Amino acid sequence: MITQQTIDKVFESVRVEEVIGEFVQLKKSGSNFKGLSPFTDERTPSFMVSPVKQIWKDFSTGKGGNAISFLMEHEHYTYPEAIRWLAEKYNIEIEETEQSDEQKQQMNERESMFLVSKFAKDYFHDVLMNTQNGRAIGLSYFKERGFREDTIEKFDLGYCKDEWDNFTKAALAKGFDLKYLKSTGLTIVKEGGAEDKKFDRFKGRVMFPIHSMSGRILGFGGRILTNDKKAAKYLNSPESDIYHKSKILYGLYQAKKEIAKEDNCFLVEGYTDVISFHQSGIENVVASSGTALTPDQIRLINRLTQNITVLFDGDAAGIRASLRGIDLILEQGMNVKVVTFPEGEDPDSFAKAHSTTELKQYLQEKSQDFIEFKVSLLMKEAANDPVKKAGLIRDIVTSISKIPDGIQREVYVQECARIMDISERVLFSELAQLLKKGAVATKRSNVGQDSNQPPPEYFHEQEQAVMGLVKGGKGKLQQSINQLNILEKEIIRILLLYGNEIVDFVNWVEAVDERGRSFLEKEEYQNSVSNELYLNLQEDEIEFTNEIFKLTYYELIHQLNQDEKISIDQLVMHENPQISSLVTNILMDEEKYNLSDWERKEVFVTETIKILPKLVSDAVLNLRRVLIEEKIKEMLQESQEQSTVPNLEEIANYTGLKKRLFEKLNRVI
Repeated sequence: MITQQTIDKVFESVRVEEVIGEFVQLKKSGSNFKGLSPFTDERTPSFMVSPVKQIWKDFSTGKGGNAISFLMEHEHYTYPEAIRWLAEKYNIEIEETEQSDEQKQQMNERESMFLVSKFAKDYFHDVLMNTQNGRAIGLSYFKERGFREDTIEKFDLGYCKDEWDNFTKAALAKGFDLKYLKSTGLTIVKEGGAEDKKFDRFKGRVMFPIHSMSGRILGFGGRILTNDKKAAKYLNSPESDIYHKSKILYGLYQAKKEIAKEDNCFLVEGYTDVISFHQSGIENVVASSGTALTPDQIRLINRLTQNITVLFDGDAAGIRASLRGIDLILEQGMNVKVVTFPEGEDPDSFAKAHSTTELKQYLQEKSQDFIEFKVSLLMKEAANDPVKKAGLIRDIVTSISKIPDGIQREVYVQECARIMDISERVLFSELAQLLKKGAVATKRSNVGQDSNQPPPEYFHEQEQAVMGLVKGGKGKLQQSINQLNILEKEIIRILLLYGNEIVDFVNWVEAVDERGRSFLEKEEYQNSVSNELYLNLQEDEIEFTNEIFKLTYYELIHQLNQDEKISIDQLVMHENPQISSLVTNILMDEEKYNLSDWERKEVFVTETIKILPKLVSDAVLNLRRVLIEEKIKEMLQESQEQSTVPNLEEIANYTGLKKRLFEKLNRVI
């Protein structure tokens, strides 16, 4: 277990904008930062980070929290894993208490797979650098490829000995379960006979660990060093709970900062292409690892930049096969350029044969717009054949039709008309037909789906309440539950935003004049908002019905009892992610509301601080009112179920109390 002292140091050091900036390209927006949601496929930024409050919120999904909750949500870390990642980032030494065997067993399946993968990465690297066999075979290979030792360290390269079960024996000796060696694909188990046979999947191969965006080991690529024609030259980890080849880009962990800084990403095909570019001083480069480019891979880049430069080997057949990837990039609303290398060259060989200056100059000078690239590639085939030329034009217009932005489409049509010496009117006509076909296909694919209805998580509680009432369902019961949720959340909101404010409150008490007539007398007194709410709820012995609101309220009251004031920072950094998320959502909703330029729209809003007494009073009175309504419903329902006459006197008393609450709510304070 990590000590509380270490956790406190992490909280003191962490900067939410720095942490999230590792995964999302953030741009300054007033005192905050904005970016594209890393949880949805969006083109308009709805993701907000507040450095002042040290919180974030994704308005497209409603998710929010602190730096730790972001890592838990985005990287699927456990709370301790998130603390460890932050401690490593901020160079904080981790102090731990002794773990029991039961605590060790509580590690979930995915975490166990990550632990096994990390051990494998360290083991293969140690074999490469510190064993005679590893240095003679594996390290010699990498050095022959021109890789320096600092580059080898940077990418955690390794070597798996050419023995049947060298790695598997080492992992089992360290206490790792064979189940996870098998599920990660590091060990192949063949069942049968007296005992199952166990083999190292990557035996005799140099190893390329594949990192997640945050640096966790997801899987491996292994290259064979012999000329065995029966064995694959490159072998990857099989698909698993932590490794999905179509959703991974090799080198993204090492490249992410430079991609954001340069606002451009070079896309290559292989591991060695990435490594050679890094060694040449160009670090904003990633590889699709030999697979056809996928939308998931493009979206990973889109978090950091909207500009991709695809680098092609000088192999015409291979280039033609990769053209589909350009259309996918355009579909994501990104800008794409293309660089081709001379015939017989690839990014790896070209980087090794040229200086950094020459390489950068080549990339800059040879960078082409995708239209120019397609024309130069396909025009030779078309030559003087009108039919083939028409096909080429149609191919280019098809690519243009993938672009979601209308202005960009028009600019590219004009460019295509100029290059191909054809009328813009003809191209626009073809484009219109393609767009119409696409719209029809989309409509057909959505048959049976309510395309205008966002998924449920996009709604806040208030919107969900309205939707529930419109659609029927549980009817009044659903309405009352939602009312309680809204009112309980409002009390939490007031406590968080104004709990420490001291204001003048008014109380109306019954008094008697000298003639014995009763009347209401106004009493004025000062109190903090938090104390006033606490005393009122305590007086009525009110319990929150929503579990998260209840836990958050208890935390707030605990702070009041300990320090006589509320500390939002402690709640934002709370170890319970549900409490942290609730607090963050309330704070960020308020932040978004305050950012609205109401005065420019000639809407003048009364400052909340001026109406706090009424806000507090109304929150308590409304909660009492709904609870009384619930009590009356319960009594009537109970008598109906038991076929008895309801206690009319008690119901009348509750109804009278409810009436007096309405009177108080309508009184202007």
